[in-house]
Amino acid sequence: MTVAEPADLAARDRATVWHPYAPMPAAMPSVAVRSASGNRLRLADGREVIDGMSSWWAAIHGYRHPVLDAAVTAQLADMSHVMFGGLTHGPAVELAEQLVAITPSGLDHVFFSDSGSVAVEVAMKMAVQYWLGRGRPQRQRMVAVRSGYHGDTLGAMSVCDPDTGMHHMFAGLLPQQLFAPAPTPVYGATFDDSDIAAMRALLDEHADEVAAVILEPVVQGAGGMRFYAPEYLAAVRGLCDERDVLLIADEIATGFGRSGRLFGCEHAGVAPDIMCVGKAMTGGYLSMAATLCTTAVAGAVSNAEAGALMHGPTYMGNPLAAAVSLASIRLLLSQPWAENVRRIERGLVDGLAPARAVAQVRDVRVLGGIGVIETREPLPMAAMQAVCLEHGVWLRPFGRLVYTMPPYVSTDGDIGEICAAMVATVERVAAT
Repeated sequence: MTVAEPADLAARDRATVWHPYAPMPAAMPSVAVRSASGNRLRLADGREVIDGMSSWWAAIHGYRHPVLDAAVTAQLADMSHVMFGGLTHGPAVELAEQLVAITPSGLDHVFFSDSGSVAVEVAMKMAVQYWLGRGRPQRQRMVAVRSGYHGDTLGAMSVCDPDTGMHHMFAGLLPQQLFAPAPTPVYGATFDDSDIAAMRALLDEHADEVAAVILEPVVQGAGGMRFYAPEYLAAVRGLCDERDVLLIADEIATGFGRSGRLFGCEHAGVAPDIMCVGKAMTGGYLSMAATLCTTAVAGAVSNAEAGALMHGPTYMGNPLAAAVSLASIRLLLSQPWAENVRRIERGLVDGLAPARAVAQVRDVRVLGGIGVIETREPLPMAAMQAVCLEHGVWLRPFGRLVYTMPPYVSTDGDIGEICAAMVATVERVAAT
């Protein structure tokens, strides 16, 4: 295959390809990647850089992992895809059984989809149909929290932060949901009953119309990279139990060890009624997600007028994605993953500490395999990425956030280089 020259590829990309969260044509050129292995991206211009993003938090084992390559290759020998309506296959059944075994107790049923946003849509549909099955059709609204992010499709956008999120321009198109203040206090700080008062009042005021509360457990991702006290999550679970409201946990970013626990809910020792997983589930190889629920939820949904959950993605349960997901989860569980994430956490704490001395830095925070530098004012992305690339690191900063979620295969030296690039970025860009 003929390899395009970097300049030619960039020009063709700019003329034709529309990139995420970008104008057309893009305001800044995309960086062409020729190949990837381990936690390194080999760029088309010959440079090799450390991937500090795990390809938007998904490639936890790095790239071209032999176990995952082998799983995809072996599955190709049988079938790459088959419709899931009326058919089933081993990889999907085994993956469902594995997810039930490792997620919080009671999540015994698994609905597969093809992206995290769709998994959230499915969760919301489950919640609405649950109340239809219980004869309470007026309970259709969701309660979410400020600074949350749940995806880019219409239903998922409706439970993202309506003001500071990236979807406010669609307000007139979206279902009008209910929002509690962003969870407080921060992770590790003291929690008291006043921190849950606004959520309690909201649920009491709208008791007859709320179907579910949806939130990201302990870590709010793209809505602000915030870490909040597990006691808040436990208190929300208690409120939902007291008021007969479903709890949806969006674990798409937090699942599979990223926060230092296998799932974010484990920090609070709670089990949701519905849970969404995705991203790292496939190890970054293919797009797949899942929505798990309890028997009570599944039963009420199935007893509603439709007699079925009204959703069915074309690529639902895709055998290739299921096979590599199963291999990725088994690979993770076969290793001392928690100890490894703690090692990464220590490296991030030490490596990012110098950023605290930068005048324009508002906060530095680390939890598990997540490191964040928050600046006082938004900084230009192009300038930030340029500094990172100069330091041999690929990151995707945005607004006031320079953050990393490195692959778990990253060495101590890799973590040090990622941190050095982040610190240099805020030192140089904030000073201009």
